[in-house]
Amino acid sequence: MSAADRRSSGARGRKPVSKSVTKRIAAHLPVKEAQANRLARIVFGLFVVAIAALAIVAMGLPASAGNAIGQALGQAGFAVDGYQIIGLNKMERSLVDAVVTDELHRAAEIGSVSGKPAEALVDVSAIRDRLLQYGWVKDARVSRRLPNGLVIDIVERKPAALWQDNQQLSLIDQTGVVLDRVPVSQMPDLPLLIGPGANQQAGALDRLLADQPTLKPQLAAASWVGRRRWDLSFQSGETVVLPEGEAAAKDALEKFARLDKSAGLLGRGLKRFDLRLPGKMTVRLARAPGEAIAVSETATNAAGASATSSAPPPPAPPTAATKD
Repeated sequence: MSAADRRSSGARGRKPVSKSVTKRIAAHLPVKEAQANRLARIVFGLFVVAIAALAIVAMGLPASAGNAIGQALGQAGFAVDGYQIIGLNKMERSLVDAVVTDELHRAAEIGSVSGKPAEALVDVSAIRDRLLQYGWVKDARVSRRLPNGLVIDIVERKPAALWQDNQQLSLIDQTGVVLDRVPVSQMPDLPLLIGPGANQQAGALDRLLADQPTLKPQLAAASWVGRRRWDLSFQSGETVVLPEGEAAAKDALEKFARLDKSAGLLGRGLKRFDLRLPGKMTVRLARAPGEAIAVSETATNAAGASATSSAPPPPAPPTAATKD
């Protein structure tokens, strides 16, 4: 017998496949094939209805049509049974709970199953818009989790400073957005901005100090004076008075930082450095009221020498020191 005859004989001897793969799988299911097919059609139909309902809500078609489909979906089992909040760190959860609960109650009044609101009737955009009204919330994403849940993802702002105005303390972020009120007893270790409108200048102050890594960690408070310039108070007790204008203030602070690095101006008991006059620094010394001005031995000797000398006195240095 030739090879071709053997192949032909072998092909004639094989039994034809009597069942398709789908039917063989269905044969092992606990339900009959007809029931399985009917269940699959029902599930697919519900899925199509759900997509259509979400599309209607998204396109803003007449409320009556959207409500009718939403109620039908609720009857089919697509009702909100709970929600998940993620991303919360500093903000109080009760604020988010109140917003979500209000919207769920509104949706339940339109269409519900056993008191649970139909998921398609929940306005996720309204929840997001209300959450964005809170200072803590930089962004919020609200999404449906079929068949019966919501997910609220919060992106919080980060506290950058404290703002004091009208005897009120508030947390603000780097852009000056007010996050929350803060009791004096619970003040965090953050820079303090003082004065009307100081919060709106937080970004400018941050740029001003960005190039001064030796001064920025020592800053205790910054007062926005007359809505036009800064007085910087440092942890060692001194105040640096800056001129108006961001460019002028930056230039003056750079010069002060160089002098502080070379001569150690901060932490020596001085009280105030006034840099408002270009090219000059006025230094105010600290002393108690009525305290006599102590003259050092070096200053006394220098005064005696100048009194006996016929030469004219040297010109005054650009830096002036004054007493309170």
